[in-house]
Amino acid sequence: MTATGLYDLAVIGGGINGAGIARDAAGRGLRVALIEQDDLASGTSSASTKLIHGGLRYLEHFEFRLVREALIEREVLLNLAPHIIWPLRFVLPHVRGMRPRAMLRLGLLLYDHLGGRKILPGTRTVALDNDPAGAVLKPEFRHAFEYSDCWADDARLVVLNVRDAADRGATVLTRTKVVGARPDPECWRIELVGAGEARGEIRAKALVNATGPWTSAFFGMVQGVKPSGRIRLVKGSHIVVDRLFDHDRAYIFQNADRRICFAIPYESDFTLIGTTDEDFHGAPGPVAITAEETSYLLAAANSYFAKAVTPEQIRWSFAGLRPLSDDGQSTAAEATRDYVLTLDEPLEGRAVLSVMGGKITTYRRLAEEAMDRLAGALAGMSGRWTASVPLPGGDFRFADRESLVASLLERYPFLGASEAQRLFRCYGTRASRILGGASSASDLGKRFGASLCERELRYLVDHEWARTADDILWRRTKLGLRMTPEECEAVAAAVADYVASRVGNHAEAATP
Repeated sequence: MTATGLYDLAVIGGGINGAGIARDAAGRGLRVALIEQDDLASGTSSASTKLIHGGLRYLEHFEFRLVREALIEREVLLNLAPHIIWPLRFVLPHVRGMRPRAMLRLGLLLYDHLGGRKILPGTRTVALDNDPAGAVLKPEFRHAFEYSDCWADDARLVVLNVRDAADRGATVLTRTKVVGARPDPECWRIELVGAGEARGEIRAKALVNATGPWTSAFFGMVQGVKPSGRIRLVKGSHIVVDRLFDHDRAYIFQNADRRICFAIPYESDFTLIGTTDEDFHGAPGPVAITAEETSYLLAAANSYFAKAVTPEQIRWSFAGLRPLSDDGQSTAAEATRDYVLTLDEPLEGRAVLSVMGGKITTYRRLAEEAMDRLAGALAGMSGRWTASVPLPGGDFRFADRESLVASLLERYPFLGASEAQRLFRCYGTRASRILGGASSASDLGKRFGASLCERELRYLVDHEWARTADDILWRRTKLGLRMTPEECEAVAAAVADYVASRVGNHAEAATP
């Protein structure tokens, strides 16, 4: 263990909520430790539908405050990370016998105005028989509405928050498990197990339980604190298929069971279809899509697309557990996506704050509220700051994105247009840190496959805590989509050899 000394705050959990809280706290001048038992965003936060959105369907459940907060955050986050968050237009076909057109129109009118929209365009009606969006749909769909939300690279959003926290002085311990926490008169004493079963202990004045699906289990390791809320685990699964349409808009489909399903342009050459909503009753941990869920998603898509989507087109699937605050709703789809923060103090001034529920869109607001709740236990910290400070690589205006990609390509012409675009979409203005003074493709070092070069791999290992092929190919870059299973296997072996040679088996925190 390399972490020593007394911290103001120990954040347990390296998903989006833990990452956001760690960044917020570090920027307020606090001494912060972030501890994650696996890779950053290795659970729920890399298994989302990749949307920064208000949640149009939440209006049906009268969650107006949640929708308004999320709608405001869309444009805040777009300004903070315009390289990994993009505006996206959604086409909502009207279906006879489901939600009436007047109801959809009213809901979208509210959606346009609840959040004080400034950047994103508003809703419009679409005649599908005269629009490219209708060309791939069945002919019975003639009318639709089109509205705005945003797409996000969820796993990179987590990593960039952690990178910024580390840049501001936070200690980051990945692949380190908390096995116990006990309060003493001065602080929390937190027992850790890291790589190679190495044991250690850190001390912190306050704890944040941001363990997501493990929230309830975490209480069993913290002495003197009992859970004051309940977690409901809901499994959501997605499939990624070959690109189904040529335009750059997404679809939101209404299903016969009144759930909705998205079909979203993904990584240029693919379409993401999701999600399912099923209660999960097992122990938290890795989950996979089932045959039934795959069939459900294919059937949902095939209810709308004129050309059948088949299992043979599936290139990837992923699933995750959403740790929702249990509000007693009857179905998983109806369970609230709002968050609940609970604060306990088993000894005076020894606070533990637990995060239940939430969604990626509102993570920054959640972090602000969490720090406000902890103010009494962490005297002397500064005020709110995250709404106006960009994430690493996001220090530019969204309107300038294409010109910056062109500038990157002009400086490094050997990349090619698609590779320059990919690197900028991953790293923004920090892409030049990877490329450095390279004047030819050979200067980038060994090629591992699907444009992954040695310089990029080195950056991911040294600066983004990547340690395995999954970290790199499926979370940090998504380049696994561009490889066959055989290629992935070979690249994974080469990556493992590279990581072992560079950092050994006991590497912990990335360098600034």
